[in-house]
Amino acid sequence: MSRLEVKMPAQAQAVIEQIYSSMERRIDANPPGLCPVDMTLNFLNLCQAQTCGKCVPCRIGLDQLSLMIREVLDGNPDPDILDRIKTTAQVVVDSADCAIGIDAGQLVLNALIAFRADFEEHVKTGRCLGGMEDAIPCVAKCPAAVDIPGYVALVNEGRCADAIKLIRKDNPFPVSCAYICEHPCENRCRRKMVDGAINIRGLKRYAVDMAGDVENPPCAEATGKTVAVVGGGPSGLTAAYYLALMGHKVTVYDMHKKLGGMMRYGIPSYRYPREKLDGEIASILSLGIEAHTETKIGVDVSFDELKNNFDAVYVAIGAHTDKKVGIEGEDAEGVISAVEMLRGIGNDVMPDFTGKNVAVIGGGNVAMDCTRSAIRLGAKTVTCVYRRRQEDMTAQAEEVEGAIAEGAEVLCLHAPVKVEVADGKAVALWAQPQIIGEVDKAGRPRPNTASADPIRIPADVVIVAIGQAIEYQTFEAAGIKTKWGNLVAGTDTKTAVEGVFSGGDCVTGPATVIRAIAAGKAAAANIDEYLGFSHEIKVDVEVPTPSCTDLKPRGRINCRERAAAERKNDFVCMEHCMTCEEASKESSRCLRCDHFGYGIFKGGRVDKW
Repeated sequence: MSRLEVKMPAQAQAVIEQIYSSMERRIDANPPGLCPVDMTLNFLNLCQAQTCGKCVPCRIGLDQLSLMIREVLDGNPDPDILDRIKTTAQVVVDSADCAIGIDAGQLVLNALIAFRADFEEHVKTGRCLGGMEDAIPCVAKCPAAVDIPGYVALVNEGRCADAIKLIRKDNPFPVSCAYICEHPCENRCRRKMVDGAINIRGLKRYAVDMAGDVENPPCAEATGKTVAVVGGGPSGLTAAYYLALMGHKVTVYDMHKKLGGMMRYGIPSYRYPREKLDGEIASILSLGIEAHTETKIGVDVSFDELKNNFDAVYVAIGAHTDKKVGIEGEDAEGVISAVEMLRGIGNDVMPDFTGKNVAVIGGGNVAMDCTRSAIRLGAKTVTCVYRRRQEDMTAQAEEVEGAIAEGAEVLCLHAPVKVEVADGKAVALWAQPQIIGEVDKAGRPRPNTASADPIRIPADVVIVAIGQAIEYQTFEAAGIKTKWGNLVAGTDTKTAVEGVFSGGDCVTGPATVIRAIAAGKAAAANIDEYLGFSHEIKVDVEVPTPSCTDLKPRGRINCRERAAAERKNDFVCMEHCMTCEEASKESSRCLRCDHFGYGIFKGGRVDKW
């Protein structure tokens, strides 16, 4: 008899793997807004099903936790039940033999801290707080609450112009978001339970390319009210757009030569062609919005003038100031900031990196933009230096993969320590190897200094891309409160100064375009209310009635890109639009959560705001 045999997967094991795969998809597609107490119980039961039963904490402790949380959900539990849950969970964490029990107990402890109000509401009233208001996952995850199922359905019927009109109800930048949005809407797409998320951004790109120029809706009757918008980026122009539609007279002030903010001065044209941006801005200004460029508040126009001459002011100045690394040699010739470099490119002033070695410090999308731009500017080598792991980068995975495909080296787990200087010029970047450590509050493992010698990276040009800051001093002097270098405003965009509102990057810190747009939308609604009105923004577009959807698993259709060897030589748009056939196939995968299931139960689509 043979001592060993080659193990072959049994049918039972194959089924188990299918269950795990299905479970992973379901967890990944978990929509926001579900009852956290119920979710805690379900995950606890999953952990309990995985235990071996060897140790008492798992075998008995998890079972008792499950029974107590079920008691909370059923209503009328003992008043001290939350204390008993906490004590039991802590005992499990402290005494379980393995990670199954430890993590399960910690899960319950974390839930008690994060969702204390939900647990208490169940104990006191026997019901949920009602957090399930966001019934459509993609709409809930979109900061601007765009009617995604609606425009996907319109694309499926070939009504691309109507799709653009529907998008503009909540987002006046459909073209911009079609090219550069980070598509958070796809994160909880329920189609993930079947196969993969709908390519929402790709379908939007198809719609804007096929629709061509689409007229804006007519403006409401003039109100006689005036609003000043400081900052011509996505947030400022969004507020201006909706305020103009409401009938207010809007004037935009921007310190740069052209409007667009970080869409122009932070995103290279190979991702977002400038002619597309110019066309979209022109469409917004066509509503009668007046724009003053190369006008800096506090220098060319005082903030007091704005407050005295306008009925309301919206401050959306963005984050256009670079941050320093704080290392030796940072002031040498050849060391530039990402903001400086991308602003020059935005003004069509292209630096010449021909034959040079370039090092980029940072791991975000801006760092990737600089890395990929440097390649296109003729650099001999481009190395992106990041102190964490590649999977911990805040840049989108496809951006990192694209940079590598174009020839960049991504050097992870290395922290810059100094710039080597010769004759006043940068010649190399020195980086200290790191070793990954414990997880920080953000959920990413923290890097620590490794027991290894620093390495030398030849670099004629060092680009610092570790974040941006705002120039807040003028506004702070005018009475707007600041905190950690940002302006302070509530979620309603109101500041401490009467009639002054603020939103976007200057409040939240550097964020995404769609979040800036969402802030501008909120500001427009609240400024309108402040001025004594209650205008509605709606669109006269009939969304197709959904039919029963084919739920058979199918592959997701992704947008194709130009070959890396070709695209790395120019700033021409690198991504291809979907074909009509691809858009039809991809849009038909939508499950229409606005109509089926909990979506229709909560009222379905929101057709006005």
